[in-house]
Amino acid sequence: MIYFDNGATTAPHPEVVETMRSVLQNYYGNPSSLHHLGVESEKILNQSRQLAAKFLGVQPGEVVFTSGATESNNMAIKGIAFRYQNRGKHIVTTAIEHPAVYDVCKQLEEFGFELTVLPVNQEGVVNLEDLESAIRSDTVLVSVMHVNNEVGSVQPLAEIGRILKKYPKLFFHVDAVQGFGKLPVDPRGWGADLVSLSAHKFHGPKGTGLLYVRKGVDLYPLMVGGGQEGGLRSGTENLAGIVGMVKAMRLAKESMESNSQALLAMRDRLWESLNEWEGCFMNTPRIGAPHIVNISLPGLKSEVILHALEDQFVYVSTKSACSSKIDRPSRVLMAMNLGEARASSSLRLSLSYMNTMSEVEKFLMIFHDVVPRLKKMLKVT
Repeated sequence: MIYFDNGATTAPHPEVVETMRSVLQNYYGNPSSLHHLGVESEKILNQSRQLAAKFLGVQPGEVVFTSGATESNNMAIKGIAFRYQNRGKHIVTTAIEHPAVYDVCKQLEEFGFELTVLPVNQEGVVNLEDLESAIRSDTVLVSVMHVNNEVGSVQPLAEIGRILKKYPKLFFHVDAVQGFGKLPVDPRGWGADLVSLSAHKFHGPKGTGLLYVRKGVDLYPLMVGGGQEGGLRSGTENLAGIVGMVKAMRLAKESMESNSQALLAMRDRLWESLNEWEGCFMNTPRIGAPHIVNISLPGLKSEVILHALEDQFVYVSTKSACSSKIDRPSRVLMAMNLGEARASSSLRLSLSYMNTMSEVEKFLMIFHDVVPRLKKMLKVT
């Protein structure tokens, strides 16, 4: 089996699984309970928060544990919009955001907010002049992703942060879900007020994530009740998931430099080999994140290629997992002005540090066997 769908989810690291098993077995007390078992669980929770903060270069009080990226993005965007709507009701985002950001911003239009969606170039990168031109006196939030989940383009967040510092009344949110563990995630260096992460994208457990909330930012809570997580996210904490996520953060941080070099070598081999294939178009920019390669084979539907590869025990994706069952051309590729033919025939190969170069070579052999057979069978020239 070759698993190249790590942009959708990664396999949990064995050490993460063992850590979670130990926490489930030994620290089952509710961290909010006053007795010994609760106090012990609370200690583990506090230690996890301190470590997560250390890995992000922020303060422990600035880390809010969530159920994953969708909740983190909703908490950030709606939390700012509802809390600070007296400042204005204008939001700026980009045309290539994940649905967990894009659809949340669109939903806010139903509550009277106005949305400006920034275009991107054919490499999937926003223009800084477009961004600054979009800012109005009533802009309350700018949300820009770190690494695009479909094509791997990387946004110039530090430069964006420097521009936004000139507008102290607006807030800057970054969806950094695809970047953590592959590229530096630096909330303070970016000048970000809010940063979203999800554990299962870096070999942690599903159902766990976090939101960095800069000290001084006041969010409108979407979930109320017991007042956990500083009142921002009520509900008994998923302690095993949180500890597992922080373990995965440590593993990813400790080996990020060597892992990124290995990922980049595999990505480059894929990119260069597929770029030479007649009729194969590269949607991923030559310089981008070290773990995503997106291609198109016009004339062949994405799903047809995906299932033909699956028959050879090769697992890839067509676009983001959250959009893959929607029968529409990729919104991201359309926004990059690559055309409907390419947007309807795209494949995403997404790597992790658990992949090897020998898997890349084997994939290329299978790909070079499968695609000509498909073209001949479907009479695609």
